[in-house]
Amino acid sequence: MHLRPRPLCALSCLLGLPLLLATLATTAPSHGATNEASTEAANAGQPPSLARESRDPQPHRQPLARLAPLDAIILGLVEGVTEFLPVSSTGHLILTNQFLRLDSGQPLSDAAGQPLWHKAPSPENPSGEPLTLKLAADTYTVVIQIGAILAVLSLYWSRCVLMLRGLMGRDRAGLLLLRNLVLAFVPVALVGLAASDLIEHYLFSVATVLIGLVGGAVLMLWAERWRRAQVAKHATAVQSAPAAPRAEKEPAQLSPREALKIGLIQCFALWPGASRSMLTIVGGYWAGLSPAKAAEFSFLVGLPVLAGAAILKGWRSGPAMIEVFGWSSVLLGVAVAAASAALAVKFLIKILTRHGLSAFALYRLLLATTIALTLYFQ
Repeated sequence: MHLRPRPLCALSCLLGLPLLLATLATTAPSHGATNEASTEAANAGQPPSLARESRDPQPHRQPLARLAPLDAIILGLVEGVTEFLPVSSTGHLILTNQFLRLDSGQPLSDAAGQPLWHKAPSPENPSGEPLTLKLAADTYTVVIQIGAILAVLSLYWSRCVLMLRGLMGRDRAGLLLLRNLVLAFVPVALVGLAASDLIEHYLFSVATVLIGLVGGAVLMLWAERWRRAQVAKHATAVQSAPAAPRAEKEPAQLSPREALKIGLIQCFALWPGASRSMLTIVGGYWAGLSPAKAAEFSFLVGLPVLAGAAILKGWRSGPAMIEVFGWSSVLLGVAVAAASAALAVKFLIKILTRHGLSAFALYRLLLATTIALTLYFQ
């Protein structure tokens, strides 16, 4: 039996995210922590879970800070629901990490009080890079994108096979689609590799997310108005000079220049809160794709983008993340992200077909207002 997500139910869940994030901001720092552990952690300047682990005489044989199952589920849901919706998964995850109190930058230490290092001091870097809860949590939110990748692979497996056949010289449409995905992927990959450290250091904050949410909402409203004007203009032209219905443009029919432009537009998604899927869909609008086809192209471009980000982040900080959280939390987050992303993809296609980007733009403004009021005006 196939599960068919009801758009109204999914929309209700999406609109409930601002309330969820605002509620999390006022909850206790750690799920299931005792008052004694919380007090000890406050005195030590560490999360309660870390305070409990510091009494372990063999800290390296177990995770330093067991991520509560509820926290892993929340992060997996936020990643899965928001990854392919034009609302910025990175922005939502940064906010969620802060509200779950996973953004501590204090260096971690072992049971003997010795500092733990992500990158040990060296002649080239005398100060080193200490291991922190924030570093592990930031890595976690990127690595669980694997779940979103698995969701798209399962839903668009036929497209992937088509591209594989094209690569083997058996399907021209598949080869053209693969070419367009590569052209749309290369710009954001190059810029992301060159600027990833600067982005994480200077832009991973609530303030930048709020700017990205509001700026993206304004762009979406303008792009949707432009698209509707183009549709109306085409309808008027057809009425004045009736012709055979024009077939809907497919992602494989994009010219190399159009695909490359979409890739360049995606580079702005490196600003947290902007949304890669939103910018890809807007770029698809400008290239003549319908909302549904633009979303489909966004999903497919997301495969190499998300895989590249997860591999790069996992290679750089994956061992540190495992040392802090352990494997079980990562696998739970990936599984939840996969299931929720599959439902979100189907929901997005239905909403875009009926209403375009406007509903998501209004959601972004609602979320930005809720977060600003919660953090800055309480």
